[in-house]
Amino acid sequence: MKRLLALLTLAAGCAAQAATWTVRPSEAIQPAIDRAAAGDVVEVQRGQYAGNLRITKPLTLRGLQRPTISGGMRGDTIRVQAPDVTIEGLIVRDSGDSLLAQNAGIYLAPGSHRAVVRRNDLVYNLFGLWIEKANDVRIEHNLIVGKREYGSSQRGNGVQLYNTTGAQIIGNHISFVRDALYVDVSHNAVFRKNRLHHSRYGTHYMNSYHNLWEDNDSYMNRGGLALMEVRDQVVRNNRAWANSDHGIMLRTLQDSVIENNVVAGNARGFFIYDVEYATLKGNLVVDNRVGVHLAAGSTRNRVEGNDFVGNREQVRYVGARDETWGAESGNHWDNYLGWDRDGDGRGDVRYEANDMVDRLVFQHPSARLLMASPAVQALRLVGQQFPVLRVPSVVDPKPRMRPAHTTAKEWNAKRYPSAQ
Repeated sequence: MKRLLALLTLAAGCAAQAATWTVRPSEAIQPAIDRAAAGDVVEVQRGQYAGNLRITKPLTLRGLQRPTISGGMRGDTIRVQAPDVTIEGLIVRDSGDSLLAQNAGIYLAPGSHRAVVRRNDLVYNLFGLWIEKANDVRIEHNLIVGKREYGSSQRGNGVQLYNTTGAQIIGNHISFVRDALYVDVSHNAVFRKNRLHHSRYGTHYMNSYHNLWEDNDSYMNRGGLALMEVRDQVVRNNRAWANSDHGIMLRTLQDSVIENNVVAGNARGFFIYDVEYATLKGNLVVDNRVGVHLAAGSTRNRVEGNDFVGNREQVRYVGARDETWGAESGNHWDNYLGWDRDGDGRGDVRYEANDMVDRLVFQHPSARLLMASPAVQALRLVGQQFPVLRVPSVVDPKPRMRPAHTTAKEWNAKRYPSAQ
C-alpha cells in the first residue's frame, strides 16, 4: 500500500509540474519544443510560422485560433519521433515533393505510438499523414487536401498507414490526393465517418486484417473502396457513389462481412474477384451501369437480402458454372418477371441474371422497351427449357418480390458524369 501511495504521489507531482509554453507570431516554434519537457504543452498563437518541426518527446502541440505552419516546400512540415504526442488545431501545409522520401504534412515515424492528430487542416502537402510502425494512433476530424493540380501518380496519399495496429481514423474529410486512405499491413483498425472524394481510390487496403470500415462516404473517385489481399474485414453502413469505375472492389478476400451498404451510380457497383467465404447482405445496389462484376472463381459466398434496383446490367458474370445466390432468403431483382402465386413474397420461378433475354438486352438496349411483350417472355421461356441455349449465370432460387430498402429513388442520377 505504501508503495502504491508513493507512485500515485509521484504521478501527481509530475502532472503538477507540466508546463505550458506559448509561441507568439514573432517567435519560432522549434525552440519552444526543444525547451519543453515530456508532458508539456506548446501553444502556438494565430499567425504564420516556418515549419520543418521535429518532436522527439511526448508533448502536446496546440494551435490557438488556427495558426499556419509552412514547410517551405521541402521535407516534412512536422516529423514526430516520440510516443504520446498530440497535435491539434493547426493549419499544416507545404511539405516537400519527394515521393522517395515520402514527404508529408505530418510524419509519424516508427515508435510514435498513441499519437493523436485532430482538428487540423493538412493542405498542399504531398502526403497528408504518413504513419509508419506506430500503434494505437488516433486521427480525428482533420481536413486533408492534396496538391490538386498534380497528376494522380505524382500525388501522395491523404493518410498512409504502414505496418500499424489499432489505428482509429475517424471523421476526416480527404480529397484531391492519390488514395484518400492507403492501408498496408495494418490490422485491428477502425475507419468511421470519413468523407473521401476526388482521388484515385477513396480507400485502398492491402494485406490488412481484422479492420472495421463503417459509415464512410466515398464518392467522385475512380474507385470508392478497394479491399485487396485481405481477410476478416467488416464493411457496413457505408455509401459508395458516383465513382468512375467501381463502388466497392473485393479482390482476393476471405472471411469478411459486407453489409447494409449503399452502392449507387458507379460504372460497376461491386467488382468481386477471387472472393471466398464472404457474406454480402442487406446492401442496396442501385443505378450502376453494372450492378456486380463477378469473376475469377468467386464462390462459396453467402449473398442474401440485397436489393438490385435500376442497374443497366444486374450481374456481369464470368464463370464455368452457375453460381447460387439467395439460397436462404433470396435477393430482390427489379427486372425479375416471375410471379408469386402463393403470396409468400418469394418468386415461384428462379431468377437468372444472364439468361438469353438479358444478353439480348445487353447487346441491344433498345430491346428493353419490349420486355413485357409476349414475344420476349416466350423467348425467355425457351431459354429456360433448352439449356443448350443458356450460359452459366448467377441464379437466385428464391427471389424476393419486394425490396427491403425504401430509399432507392433518392440515389437516382447520383452518377459519375461519364456514367450518365
